[in-house]
Amino acid sequence: MATTSSGGEAAHEAAPATTAADREIVISRVIDAPRELVFEAFTRVRHLSRWWGPEGFTTTTRSFEFRVGGAWDFVMHGPDGTDYQEWITYREIVPPERIALLHGESRDDPNAFESLLTFEPAGDGTRILMRTLFPTKELRDEAAEKYHAIEGGEQTLRNLAAYVAELTPTETELKEAED
Repeated sequence: MATTSSGGEAAHEAAPATTAADREIVISRVIDAPRELVFEAFTRVRHLSRWWGPEGFTTTTRSFEFRVGGAWDFVMHGPDGTDYQEWITYREIVPPERIALLHGESRDDPNAFESLLTFEPAGDGTRILMRTLFPTKELRDEAAEKYHAIEGGEQTLRNLAAYVAELTPTETELKEAED
């Protein structure tokens, strides 16, 4: 069962078992900000620490190196006090179009999942597509059911949208800058 979300649209079921779609979660959202700004929000800890994670979560970074082969080692603190050890290794970076990464609890996590983030122009905004592929259908189902990965992903993109909206200069600020 592939689960797809498009910022409020209903999730749907897809092809029978044994396909990559059975191991995948796809979440999409249009963000009212330029693609370069949305992409940048993923590239610097000062940005990530302000919006990363579902509602009520905070993030503490241990180390961060945004480059191919680099890693982000961090802890997500849940609203109930639970700490979640996280590790992201960057596999591909194509500014401002795409980021491919491996995400697990540690560098050598056998259950780590792959994510591909794409940033596409959408009028004056940006459509971000998060395509996550788990090693097995069971791990995908566990992420969706036990850890609420779909809702958490939607909340994370909502947090990102709110954060970059604060960074986007208003028309008044732009006009003042021209004067």
